[in-house]
Amino acid sequence: QVQLAESGGGLVQPGGSLRLSCAASGIPFSISAMGWYRQAPGKQRELVATISRGSSANYADSVKGRFTISRDNAKNTVYLQMSSLKPDDTAVYYCNANWLHRDYWGRGTQVTVSA
Repeated sequence: QVQLAESGGGLVQPGGSLRLSCAASGIPFSISAMGWYRQAPGKQRELVATISRGSSANYADSVKGRFTISRDNAKNTVYLQMSSLKPDDTAVYYCNANWLHRDYWGRGTQVTVSA
């Protein structure tokens, strides 16, 4: 059974930082592409960042230069370091794993950027 468990969300002031973590189990993590998506109230889920099994990263234009995705294959964990946070970054952040062309999702973690 595939499980993706996100953690690290919370309330942060504009300009602040947070690091999200996603611990994966039930998949061969080292050969799976991983990603972070987010969904704000009233909006569709959107891509934030992805990282290939070779650690090649891609980012949404809205987070380039502020967010960094990384992975630790020894810990089966993917991270999202978020800096210079803006109120528009407020959303539920979801971890995604893609293995054998199938998507798996975590339950999400809330990130709220507010003064």
